[in-house]
Amino acid sequence: MAAAAAGLSWRRVSSFTGPVPRSRHGHRAVAIRELVIIFGGGNEGIADELHVYNTVTNQWFLPAVRGDIPPGCAAHGFVCDGTRILVFGGMVEYGRYSNDLYELQASRWLWKKVKPQAPSTGSPPCPRLGHSFSLYGNKCYLFGGLANESEDSNNNVPRYLNDFYELELQHGSGVVGWSIPVTKGILPSPRESHTAIIYCRKDLGSPKMYIFGGMCGCRLNDLWELDIETMTWSRPETKGTVPLPRSLHTANVIGNKMYVFGGWVPQSAGGEISAHDGEWKCTGSFSYLNLDTTEWIGLISDCQEDKSNLLPGPRAGHCAVAVGTRLYIWSGRDGYRKAWNNQVCCKDLWYLDTEKPPAPSQVQLIRATTNSFQVKWDEVPTVEGYLLQLHADSPVPPAAGIPGTGIPETSVLSPQGGSSLRQSSQSLPSVPYPEMKVDHPSQTNNVIPNNVQVSLSSNSLLKVEGKEKVAAPENKITHETMKNHADATGFKESNAPSVLPVCTSSPQTSANVGELHDLDKQTVNPDASVSSTVSSTQTMVTQQAVKTESSSTNGAVVKDETSLTTFNSKSEAAETAYVMPSTRVNSGQTNDSHSSKTPQRPMAPVKARDRQWYDVGIFKNNSAVVSQFYLLPEETLNISNKMESADVPDYRLLKKQDLFPGTVYRFRVAAINGCGVGPFSKISEFKTCIPGFPGAPSTVKITKSVDCIHLSWEPPASPSGNILEYSAYLAIRSTQLQENPSQLVFMRIYCGLKTSCIVTAAQLSNAHVDYTSRPAIVFRISAKNERGYGPATQVRWLQDMKTSSSK
Repeated sequence: MAAAAAGLSWRRVSSFTGPVPRSRHGHRAVAIRELVIIFGGGNEGIADELHVYNTVTNQWFLPAVRGDIPPGCAAHGFVCDGTRILVFGGMVEYGRYSNDLYELQASRWLWKKVKPQAPSTGSPPCPRLGHSFSLYGNKCYLFGGLANESEDSNNNVPRYLNDFYELELQHGSGVVGWSIPVTKGILPSPRESHTAIIYCRKDLGSPKMYIFGGMCGCRLNDLWELDIETMTWSRPETKGTVPLPRSLHTANVIGNKMYVFGGWVPQSAGGEISAHDGEWKCTGSFSYLNLDTTEWIGLISDCQEDKSNLLPGPRAGHCAVAVGTRLYIWSGRDGYRKAWNNQVCCKDLWYLDTEKPPAPSQVQLIRATTNSFQVKWDEVPTVEGYLLQLHADSPVPPAAGIPGTGIPETSVLSPQGGSSLRQSSQSLPSVPYPEMKVDHPSQTNNVIPNNVQVSLSSNSLLKVEGKEKVAAPENKITHETMKNHADATGFKESNAPSVLPVCTSSPQTSANVGELHDLDKQTVNPDASVSSTVSSTQTMVTQQAVKTESSSTNGAVVKDETSLTTFNSKSEAAETAYVMPSTRVNSGQTNDSHSSKTPQRPMAPVKARDRQWYDVGIFKNNSAVVSQFYLLPEETLNISNKMESADVPDYRLLKKQDLFPGTVYRFRVAAINGCGVGPFSKISEFKTCIPGFPGAPSTVKITKSVDCIHLSWEPPASPSGNILEYSAYLAIRSTQLQENPSQLVFMRIYCGLKTSCIVTAAQLSNAHVDYTSRPAIVFRISAKNERGYGPATQVRWLQDMKTSSSK
């Protein structure tokens, strides 16, 4: 099969929730992060609903739109700019076309009819359908389409167009007006139902628009290029086999490739270009144009018949949209049956992963115990699971290797309990911390109230958009000298409250770290599970996060009874990505809607230094509680440096090894999609705790008043004895921050037995506002028992720009 030869692995989404839209053709789709938004089209009437499909949760929903709701339309222009969508033209009823322009603010599901200024030279675009409408920067480019020359909508006199317009947008909302650019070169011939995409090479910075195919009485397969900077039209020379003439196909850019799927093509495949009255059929052919080399590559041929239902069937007038590097295709018509005198529309939804997923961020530590880690990593869009591995140093026996007067080594966050701290002589080597960025939400089934929205950033574990907040780890830290006694984090403490410089020498922190918005009352519950989402059929799209349905899996260690597909991982090389053409990861607890295939993972070359990587498991979500890992068979550990072709191991047949206290473990994670296992992340190192120290305080609350804030918390869930005192710290401005902004400096603002304290306006005036992510003031709170201080809870109190600029 051509698809198999090309390494394609299409997935049909076979089950989903929510109100599924009726099948149709002539509709359009765009993507806002993981949401696919579909509008218009027709099948026994023109559809006027706005449908949204969440690609993470496989849920359809109908948002409650308001404002100037447009009439239903088909074969219209539909583009997305951030979280706003523009709709132009299309057929509103048979024979009657539109030239109206509507804007949808998806953050509020608010429609607005906009009236752009007419061009200074010439007339505004006439009503039309089948045109292309493409966005680049703050401008939309309109080309071609089909107009009706007759004023009587029942007497359709078609006129093919090749006019070209530019629409300037205002920032955020609204438009300026139409203009008619002066172009050079020969304009493409008139046409409708063509495609247009815009691509800009990374090394050449000049954006180009590519128009392919369409209909002008006969179907076309010509390719046109417009240099947007010079406004010059040309016909690029191409290599490879040009796809057959077609219309009503789709074209989408992913990376440097333009993927072309489906459409109407000549009935006689490989024959001469048909005349006006030739026979035509729908096709399921699939090709791409390498936009850097202008070479066509055929992936599924026009004559290929797929009787195995492993490929999308032939169709035209469908929609296709790229979500990350994944291509989704939905509905469309599969032919015109004259005997029935109606369109037959497909009802299926398919997707194709076009590339292996990128490496996830480094594994981040949320919490360490004596024999487990709670970890997370940034979500990678459009993946089916994650392979988590660890590398174990020689374990330290639980009752040995801890000198009575020495400083216990640990990766947990220091309590910042004294005037000065010193770094343990045994502290772990520094690992670069990932850069902060706002990313996609993760999923779990507990912790966050159902009215809260959640988003994740790479080194803030949780940002919760709501009244109750759960929070995230900041930077890796060890500290300077503490003089009197050792605590759980390996540092000594003196009596005097003080300023604490923070070094970046231990890999990650096991502090429970939170991020709070500047609201009147806020809560951090660091003892809760790491990730959460919210079920809602009225989900809003925001600039920070797109939140919808939650999943019922919490990313725990893969258990024997789960249906997660597992992979062989015999001593793989850290930097080698695996080839796995047919990877599927199914969670028995989640509504996985795709057909399952048996995975194969040919082994990468084994390197001696990588022979101790062990599988923790494969996880549906981007978090895990790690208390065990799988031991490899002895013969696997003794293999020579060669390619392995062993069968995929069954985890149920492998022995499990528990984690040891006081032991260093290295972690790496790779994402999995339909193309296989991607590259591994950078390596992180964490250490299990020494028994006997208190856990981190939980449920941090901040109550804001006029001249101070009230900080409160709950005692640790595992105090390991009597709590003697708590310490709370505030990150303050310091000259050391100017020299090294990543080294926060903390001042103790409270020490005592109470589980609350007041932070005065004078103290807050000295606070450092951390801009590594969203502006925030940073607090840390830790508990002390007879053995010393345990790990701290870190809270990032989010500030708005006015608040942060006044600090």
